[in-house]
Amino acid sequence: MAVVTNSYDSFEAIGNWTDISDVIYNVAPTETPFLSSCKKGKALNRVHQWQTDTLAAAAENHVGEGLTFAAEAQVPTVIVSNVTSISDKSPQVTGTQEATKHYGRGSETKYKVKQAMKELKRDVELKYMANLAKATGDSSSTAAKCAGLQNYILTNTSIAGDATASAGDGSTLHVDGAARALTESMFETVLASAWTEGGRPTKGFMGAFQKRKIAGFSGNSTPYHNKDSKTVYNSVDVYIDPLGCEIRMIPSRQCPTDVVYFIDPDYVEVANLRDFRVLPIPRQGDYTGNLVLCEGTIKVGQEKAHAGVYDLTTS
Repeated sequence: MAVVTNSYDSFEAIGNWTDISDVIYNVAPTETPFLSSCKKGKALNRVHQWQTDTLAAAAENHVGEGLTFAAEAQVPTVIVSNVTSISDKSPQVTGTQEATKHYGRGSETKYKVKQAMKELKRDVELKYMANLAKATGDSSSTAAKCAGLQNYILTNTSIAGDATASAGDGSTLHVDGAARALTESMFETVLASAWTEGGRPTKGFMGAFQKRKIAGFSGNSTPYHNKDSKTVYNSVDVYIDPLGCEIRMIPSRQCPTDVVYFIDPDYVEVANLRDFRVLPIPRQGDYTGNLVLCEGTIKVGQEKAHAGVYDLTTS
């Protein structure tokens, strides 16, 4: 059908309303399961310290009648420490952009601050779970760094034969060895070690690849098919080892991809010198600036309460 001559259409019209949805779609993940699982504590200085102790091994204990008792040697507690580190985001919005009408948000400044807070929490989760040694920093340009979880969990671990374990006090890195495929035997070994030491981990953290490997363990070798709901279940969400440790398996996008952690939440804490906060930046021009900031560290109260499998293949 021919177009009527001189009909006024939308291709030449000026002033039609712009059609932009008033919703902003963002699929970027924001959850921080490890950070959410940790107890919250308070740091009082840049160097946060705590004490650990243990008991003598159980032994046969028989004494004779009328024995004169002798004092036994006593072992002092051990001081362990970590360093608080600062993480921040600094969104700044010009006065013109703040005054402009926007689709999908009211205040541009508030929207950017909200985004920055979500990003900051992910950054903190990543550094607390990382293979990262502590560094005190200095008063010039060297930033202080907190040690990550992998550099404290030492006793109950499975590592590659050519790997070099960390010192277990946050001062040195774990040096990776040849990558190994995750097996159920590795799980049982480190969890048995934790049980022997007195630990009872209740949460496991791992990336997507290791979570899929766990789904193939022998206890889940046959996926469950519910015909009524037309659903196939092929997941290990709770793992119970032979000694009765019941562990909820939680995927974390910020967990190192070659590591599986087993954590007892009673013995790991986030110690904040300054909790998450938004600080306005004084104006030096036509903009609104905010500093989204936190300063804290991770405290592994007793590393023997936890376990880890390191040096894993990731593909």
